[in-house]
Amino acid sequence: MADCWSTDTGEAVYRSRDAVKNLKIRVRIQRVTSTAVLSQQLQQQVSAQQERGVIELDTFTSQGRPAGDHGDDEEEQVVGWQEKLFSQFEVDFFRMESVCQSPLDRQYHGEVTALERAGGRRNRRIFTYTDYDRFTNLEEQHHQSLMTPSKASPTFLVERMANIRHRRQERHPVEGNVAKARPVTWEPSEEFVKNSHVINTPVQTMYIMGDLGPYGRLGQKENEHVLCTVKADSNGVITVKPDFNNSKGAYRLETEGEKREVWRLTLENASAGISQEEKEREQRMYKDLYVRHKDYLNSLVGQDFEMPPPGILRLLVNGEIVSAKGYEYDDLYIHFFLELPNNWSNLPYQSLSGVTQTCRTRSLGKENVAFFSYPFNFEAFFRKEDETEESLPQWPVLYFEVLSLDFWQRYRAEGYGYLVIPATPGCHTLTCSTWRPLQSGTVAELRRFFIGGAPELEDSSYARVPGTFKGDRLSRFGFRTETAGSVTFTLHCIQHARAFVDASSLKKRRQTVLDQLGGFSQQGSVYNVLEAFQRARRRMQEARESLPRDLINTAATLTPESTA
Repeated sequence: MADCWSTDTGEAVYRSRDAVKNLKIRVRIQRVTSTAVLSQQLQQQVSAQQERGVIELDTFTSQGRPAGDHGDDEEEQVVGWQEKLFSQFEVDFFRMESVCQSPLDRQYHGEVTALERAGGRRNRRIFTYTDYDRFTNLEEQHHQSLMTPSKASPTFLVERMANIRHRRQERHPVEGNVAKARPVTWEPSEEFVKNSHVINTPVQTMYIMGDLGPYGRLGQKENEHVLCTVKADSNGVITVKPDFNNSKGAYRLETEGEKREVWRLTLENASAGISQEEKEREQRMYKDLYVRHKDYLNSLVGQDFEMPPPGILRLLVNGEIVSAKGYEYDDLYIHFFLELPNNWSNLPYQSLSGVTQTCRTRSLGKENVAFFSYPFNFEAFFRKEDETEESLPQWPVLYFEVLSLDFWQRYRAEGYGYLVIPATPGCHTLTCSTWRPLQSGTVAELRRFFIGGAPELEDSSYARVPGTFKGDRLSRFGFRTETAGSVTFTLHCIQHARAFVDASSLKKRRQTVLDQLGGFSQQGSVYNVLEAFQRARRRMQEARESLPRDLINTAATLTPESTA
């Protein structure tokens, strides 16, 4: 029989959209070992010794139940949320009007009197303590569940949680001069901690109790034990400890003392189920509620968002200079600016350049890293003036220069680099390598170390192709450089255009290059391929033009057989 007991006595948490007042729990307790059975066994054992008159049997039958009466060994009750079921102790206590002090006591006195007039209470052993009673967690520790093993000792957390009172029934505001009271108690006593540690929580609690005393001795406080604890809050979260049995076995209850008895406890959810019609009506009600809430939020935000003019692409970039690593000297800072190609413009009051703070480096592995975390943002607009132009639009370029500052407030150039703003919207993390001009000779290195002098670029855009360059070829022959460290950027790009809204609403096919700007999320990889193809095509044409005329004619007249 021990194999069918359920040992999982932990609490279970449920969530319900319905009102918690509809919750009903069926509680059933049954005595497994009875003192009456023990009395019968002892009576049979000593019946053979009656001749010697060793023992009197009246002492057993006087405290036991009449033979054949098993009504006290089993009880089943359906308990509702915060439903008050009086115990035998409460019935005897509230029967006298003279002991009633609070309005709740007088209310219980009226209910007990009404129960006696109606023929008595329907319950015997199972009763409840509601959220309005004085049954707190401190008392629950004394009436702890019998399902806890006898050898188990409470942990430090359990002892401290037992001292937390969810509410104080007789708490009154302090009268008099509050300024004279000491706001801080440096050496609080244990009793002071128990009485002052108050949690104002919206959780409501009820306890389903059981009077497991022997027959004829009901109503004694030491025989009251917690069968089930139910808690509910305003969010519809219901906590039941222990959980409903469902398909599990019954819980085992074992009393203490000289007469150890074993009880079976069964908990079942007896709440009425919702019908299909009510369920559908409830779903429609919640759907209507969510729609109304969505409309309310839309009314707060509004739908008249600022839209760029037709034929304009709006680009918003929220970026961050994350870090720089691999540089020779410490105390780094970065100067950067944004270059807008043709057909791009920005707001007149917006600055497209900036300087970060000076940042010291720290050793991270084998590298010295300076973490800037410097935010920046800008807004640019693209307008394609010539629709017949076949080339793809050029995207803005971010040029930056890394510098270092020495003890005498002299700076030196550490590296130059550039970053092309990604053509696809979204989040991008990019690491850009840098280089710096190099002047040969020992004197130049000494000058750089002692007085901070170092070669610099007059135009930082020379790190790529300067925007002012109009020629066909940019020669860097004889220009000596040295590899420097790298800088990490994080860019959040947003593209905004009226063509996106029109294309999504009308589902029309984009034709012009401007309309296809929104498709750079699909066309980002194609962009680089087309640029490389155009460069290869130009080099092929230049190579053909440089060949002698007679060689071109000879290659054109060759047949496949002769070439083989």
